[in-house]
Amino acid sequence: MMDSPVFPLRIFYDGTCSVCASEVERYGRKDREGRLILVDIGAPDFNADSFGIPLAEFMYQMHAIDQSGAVYRGVEAFWAIWQAFPSSTLLGLCGKLIMLPLVNPLAILGYRMFAAIRGYLPKRRNVCTGGSCRIGKR
Repeated sequence: MMDSPVFPLRIFYDGTCSVCASEVERYGRKDREGRLILVDIGAPDFNADSFGIPLAEFMYQMHAIDQSGAVYRGVEAFWAIWQAFPSSTLLGLCGKLIMLPLVNPLAILGYRMFAAIRGYLPKRRNVCTGGSCRIGKR
């Protein structure tokens, strides 16, 4: 099992993807302790170079970076996000289950399948064009 992330955790998501944005913004609304910082990689002012990760890599799979600089990708990013929630909640329980030996490979496969079709999903209608719509920006 990995070490828990050091909060706050920056979550990098594609705000133009309706499914991605809805899910990540739901996490932001549930975060009562300010443990998550949501960063829209589709925003005009997003600079991938400042994180040392190519934009194409950010677009390929979800990333989360904690305060210590640890980078979580794909299913690991979801695990890191879910660590922000108590284990008594559904998201907290998901955080416990996702890394189990039988569940993890299936989750990775499911995530890869989603990532492969993500570009074909409906785009978000109210996409930010002014660069000031980051949620939880700090």
